[in-house]
Amino acid sequence: MKIYGRAKEEIIRGVKSGRVSIAVFGLGKIGLPLSTIFANKGASVIGVDINEEVVHEINKGRNPIEGEPGLNELVERAVSAHRLKATTDGRYAARKADVMIIVVPTLIDDKKNIDLSAIEDVCGSIASGLEKGDFVITESTLPPGTTKKVIIPILERSGLKLGEFGVAHCPERVSSGRAIEDITRAYPKIVGGADEKSTETAKALYSVINERGVIAVSDATTAEAVKVFEGVYRDVNIALANQLAIVCEELGIDALEAFKAANTQPFCHIHAPGCGVGGHCIPVYPYFIIKTVNCDTSMLEIARMINEDMPRRTVEKLLKILYADGAGEGMNVGTVRKKEKEKEGKLRVLVLGLTFRGDVKETRFSPSLEIIRILRDELNAEVFAYDPLLSREEVEEFATYMHPEKAHDLDAVVIATDHKSFKEIDWDAFGERMRHKIVIDGRNLIEKAEELREKGFKYAGIGRI
Repeated sequence: MKIYGRAKEEIIRGVKSGRVSIAVFGLGKIGLPLSTIFANKGASVIGVDINEEVVHEINKGRNPIEGEPGLNELVERAVSAHRLKATTDGRYAARKADVMIIVVPTLIDDKKNIDLSAIEDVCGSIASGLEKGDFVITESTLPPGTTKKVIIPILERSGLKLGEFGVAHCPERVSSGRAIEDITRAYPKIVGGADEKSTETAKALYSVINERGVIAVSDATTAEAVKVFEGVYRDVNIALANQLAIVCEELGIDALEAFKAANTQPFCHIHAPGCGVGGHCIPVYPYFIIKTVNCDTSMLEIARMINEDMPRRTVEKLLKILYADGAGEGMNVGTVRKKEKEKEGKLRVLVLGLTFRGDVKETRFSPSLEIIRILRDELNAEVFAYDPLLSREEVEEFATYMHPEKAHDLDAVVIATDHKSFKEIDWDAFGERMRHKIVIDGRNLIEKAEELREKGFKYAGIGRI
């Protein structure tokens, strides 16, 4: 059943009765939950992914995505009810579907240039099977203007023009580990169409699955900006927290105490400082503005500079404690190596946590990786790592594996991720096996730093005296 331009109640009935076929392109941490949610509301869903193993697992009724509560049951139920099937053939899915939803990643390269190739490839597949009345949605986060400048022109290669088919941007607002809740009831859905009929169609479609309702904005470009701005807000405010934490260190006061007190004022919301910002969202989205507009974006650029520098500042903390004569200032590599020679051995550091966020299995842009790179490549240190969410083989893609219970002869430990399990570490036993009892807390995970100091440790957090 084609839904573009139909009345709201007609669209809702069509989805719930199974007469609407939806193709979801990208079966990752957002696309698969979205697919199962629509399927379990009654829609006939075709999931598309380039990973054959993912497709195979889903068609067997098995969930290939770890760490998403409730997703196992949704996948099994949707597949067993014959309302969800997966394929690697995007053109087939486009021909069969009435609605096409794109949830593939938008990336940046090493020079921070935007890579829309995945979006463009999917749009090309859809164009090959596009029919009158079809409706195309992007949930992928996009630089504002992408729908108008990139997506519609590719879709119009089908020979059809906008108005014969619909297009909307309806950005995902999902965090790892809570996808089902976020999609269905945590926040209202934002929708913006390329024309008025597209906006109204998107409003009706998402009203089927979102209990909090739908917010329609003026157009697709506005919807694109909403999602990007959400990420930019967090990046800029984390940078503010990090810079204020550095100020607190110079003033000799505890940033966490100062921030907590300041945040009792309702107009103040200082974020948590830390050793860096990671994941596939917040470190990326500012460049969707910086790289695409001509006006001044200096605040965004400064925020990125501050947050990208935090891994280096975290390592500097370690060196300042280990070499109390100031060798850590400015990352004086030559002085550090001279000290290493004097003590006849390389600096040995264990990095606890490789994922960008606590209890979420995702390492993309994790500050831990930059901390490891600086220690290993610039300081010639022996670097070890452990993460409770990663296997030994996964850890050793980045550093030598070392379990905390087996740790020995270390000069320092750097806590780079706020996994809950790290709060249970037996520091008494840990310290007995260390050469130097130094803990650098890049996530301010240890609440009672004085207790650690009483055990003989030298401790430093971000913004903590």
